[in-house]
Amino acid sequence: MTQPIVSELIDLLQLERLEVNLFRGASRDIGTKYVFGGQVLGQALSAAQQTVPRERLVHSLHGYFLRAGDITAPIVYQVEVSRDGKSFSTRRVSAIQHGQLIFGLAASFQEPEPGVEHQLSMPDVPKPEDLEPPGEIPPDKLDHIPAKLQRWLTRKGPFEFRHVYPRDELKPPKRPPFQHVWLRLVDRIGDDADLHRAMLAYCSDFHLIGTTTFPHGISYLQDNVMMASLDHAMWFHRPFRIDDWLLYSCDSPSAQGARGLARGSFYTRDGVLVASTAQEGLVRVIDGEMH
Repeated sequence: MTQPIVSELIDLLQLERLEVNLFRGASRDIGTKYVFGGQVLGQALSAAQQTVPRERLVHSLHGYFLRAGDITAPIVYQVEVSRDGKSFSTRRVSAIQHGQLIFGLAASFQEPEPGVEHQLSMPDVPKPEDLEPPGEIPPDKLDHIPAKLQRWLTRKGPFEFRHVYPRDELKPPKRPPFQHVWLRLVDRIGDDADLHRAMLAYCSDFHLIGTTTFPHGISYLQDNVMMASLDHAMWFHRPFRIDDWLLYSCDSPSAQGARGLARGSFYTRDGVLVASTAQEGLVRVIDGEMH
C-alpha cells in the first residue's frame, strides 16, 4: 500500500476535470506562506498532459509566476490547445485563483523518436547510501523560527533528500554557488510516465533558487531575506523513475538587481542525464546588501 503522504501528492497532481480543457486542483499547505511553486508547476503540467494524446510526452515547459497563490483556495487550470502537429503538440495553461491569473505555462509534447545523442557527465559525488539523511533541528533553534516555517522544516514530505554538502540554513556560511542533492519519492508508484514527469516538475522547485544565496551567506530563513520564484523552465531528456534516486546538480551563474539565476541537472545514479531546469527568482535583502 502506498504511503499516505505519497497518495496525497498523487491526488494533488491528478486534478478534477470541470469541463473540456478545464480543471481544478486543491492547494496544500506544506509550511510555506503561499502556495508552493512546485505545486502550481506540477498541476499546470498535469492539466496540459490530460489534453494530449498519451503517446506524446512533455519535453519542455516554461512558466511564469505572476501572483502569490492562496493556500486556502483551489486553483482552476484552463488549457488552450495551441497546436497538434504530426510529431509535436503545444499547450498553454492559465492558472486562475480568485478570478486572477497567478501562473502561466507553455508546454511542448513530442512522440518518441530516435536521433543523435550526447550528454555532459554527471559530477563525481558520493552515492546516496554514503550520505547521512538530514538531521532534526534542535528544539532550542526551532524556538527562534516562526511557527509556519517550523512546519516547513519539520514536516514529513513525499520526497527524501540527501545533501552532498549540507549547509546550516540558520547560520549559512559563504561558499561557491554549487550544490548537489540526491532525491527520490519515499515510496514506489506505478509506471505512468506522465505522473513521474509531473512529480519531477513538482520537486524541481526545491533547492534550485536557494543556490543563488550561497556566495552571500544568506538564507530564506532569515527575516530580512525575501525570496520568490519568478519563472521556471524545464527540459525532459530521457526516461526516469521519480521513485529511484536522482542527483539534482545545481549552480548559479549570476545574481544582480535583486534577482538570482539558477540552473539544475537531474541524473540517474548511473549517470544518465534525464532532465534540466533553469529558474530566476527574487532575492531581496531588506535593510542590507548582498556582497
